[in-house]
Amino acid sequence: MSIPEKEITIYDIARELNISGATVSRALMDHPSVNIHTKQKVQDAAKRMGYRSNQLASNLRKKKSNIIGIIVGNLNSSFMSNVIFGVEKVLSDAGYNLIISQSLDSVSKEIAIAQAMYNNRVDGLLVSLAYSTENADHFESFVKRGIPLVYFDRAWPHPECPSVEIDNVRAAYEITSHLIKQGCKRIAHVTAFKLSSVAADRFKGYRQALEEHSIPFDESLVIPTQLTLEAGVEAAHTLLNMTERPDGVFVTNDACAVSCMQELKRHGVRIPGDIAFAGFNNDTESSIIEPNLTTVNYKGYEMGTTAAQILLDRLNNANDKKGRKNRLIQPSEIIIRASSLHQG
Repeated sequence: MSIPEKEITIYDIARELNISGATVSRALMDHPSVNIHTKQKVQDAAKRMGYRSNQLASNLRKKKSNIIGIIVGNLNSSFMSNVIFGVEKVLSDAGYNLIISQSLDSVSKEIAIAQAMYNNRVDGLLVSLAYSTENADHFESFVKRGIPLVYFDRAWPHPECPSVEIDNVRAAYEITSHLIKQGCKRIAHVTAFKLSSVAADRFKGYRQALEEHSIPFDESLVIPTQLTLEAGVEAAHTLLNMTERPDGVFVTNDACAVSCMQELKRHGVRIPGDIAFAGFNNDTESSIIEPNLTTVNYKGYEMGTTAAQILLDRLNNANDKKGRKNRLIQPSEIIIRASSLHQG
């Protein structure tokens, strides 16, 4: 077994060039007190000898890591990919590196990631909460230390932490109203097990639409799930086993809606003939499934760039609180497709 090579230090470079360690250190930091020829000799030697700068020690001295953390529920949607694309564009242009972690919609994993981000001294944090998160106490250490934290998509209200969201209540109200206008009178709602944040707002919009159209709320039509592909299949069987099946279904996200539709179709259910369907997020699968899925569209890239820009503003103007908005609502729109259009 080969023995690992010894880590090269600034003192090894100093001995090689017969200069002081302080001069090497200043040269590697491009300090103006070191002449250009010495800087070049030091940089050439460092490269040749395989020197690695101790970034952690440097960060501790500067009290800055130039690293931003981002925590998301899942990376398995085109929406979230677009969000991260927008975030990375803004932060990269500003000289920051991005550490991306997914909680897999588990609050315990989210807590562990938040602690790791804090311990690794990120300069700021962007968060889209897990569906199961019922409070945001695990982010208080960032707030207390003055580390900027911005929520996006799935947010937690906090006076020190701005958020970028859409009006989920309004969007869910509009998409449920659309199903009602198509003639649906018995609309099921597939949602999250724990009604926190986004899921709660979408449930609220669903109930508001029923109430305003004089349709009684039926708790047996609310199906709590993990909102995964597998959960969509399970939800389909719940619908199939109902004595009186619904004539419409509104699902809190597209992935779950698509797998639910596929399973119902395998059991001979006609969509939208027997059951009209609507999802949320306008993920790629919504325009691939047949029939194409009616959904709510909101722009991930713009949400990402906006959240990142707010975070940069907090980093660069930490003490300037004038004119700050704590909650930015971005526009959304219903995309009506064949899955919800009852015929005849």
